[in-house]
Amino acid sequence: MNGLRPSLDIVIVNWNTGDYLRRCLESIPSARTGDFDLKRVVVVDNASSDRSMEVPGTLDLPLVLIRNDENRGFAAACNQGASSSEADYLLFLNPDTRLLPESLARPIRFMESPDHAGVGICGVKLVDEGGLVTTACARFPSLAIYISQMFGLSTLFPEVFPPHFLSTEEMGQSREVNQIIGAFFLIRKGLFNKLNGFDERFFVYFEEVDLSLRAKREGYTSYFLADAAAIHIGRVSSGHATLMSLYYSLSSRLMYALKHFRWWEAIILIFLTITVEFIARLFWAMIGSSVFSVKDVLSAYKLLSMSFIPRGSTRR
Repeated sequence: MNGLRPSLDIVIVNWNTGDYLRRCLESIPSARTGDFDLKRVVVVDNASSDRSMEVPGTLDLPLVLIRNDENRGFAAACNQGASSSEADYLLFLNPDTRLLPESLARPIRFMESPDHAGVGICGVKLVDEGGLVTTACARFPSLAIYISQMFGLSTLFPEVFPPHFLSTEEMGQSREVNQIIGAFFLIRKGLFNKLNGFDERFFVYFEEVDLSLRAKREGYTSYFLADAAAIHIGRVSSGHATLMSLYYSLSSRLMYALKHFRWWEAIILIFLTITVEFIARLFWAMIGSSVFSVKDVLSAYKLLSMSFIPRGSTRR
């Protein structure tokens, strides 16, 4: 827009992703097409115990490796990777993704158009290794959405009770959306700075939801591009810690509710989470219809009851 090529920094947070990180990095050079400059690819490792950070030295990338001595959480590590960026755009990219030739050029070209100056965050179509469309964007969470999920209404009557995540049909064309998921999250660096980055109280999960909502309140929209794509596997890191992934999902959800819901909506959600949903999760675990075991559910809710403090009520 000012006659200079736009610049991009990619930030990848790694935690025990095995070979997925290497495959992700190897896919980036083929996506360096189009009229933009890739300034840095920053990998922030949250104290992995596997060999995933044994990155080949032959990669043709402006690679920066940051190794944390402890797991600081996803939001904090993202902020850490972006802290010294001087690029025009930041792409937060999961290590279990692989870029395709138009994965970077198409969304940056879209964002650079003067007609799209109000778009602050952009995402692309995500597909699995078989080419099937996977989740890429969602509606902002609400009490109504959570209640419909708990009672199965969004599954039985999706036209009346829209689910949290957009359906494959809804992602059939480019459109403005509430929220882009964090697997491929392209944001203007100026907006990221204005919002003070991700809220680090979200250890993992909901950090991009919170950021998207705060961006919308600043007058910026999020946009989903159906004509650009990237490969996303999903649940590579969180799948290593099923119990903790459930705990962090629940605690981050309640923290988000306390931060953004009306006080009475947050109280209702907390009550339903520790009663109706707890019983439902135990039931599905007992009959073997859940990815979580009975022990996982009991342990996650025990952690929730011991450590959850309603500190998310302070807006940021």
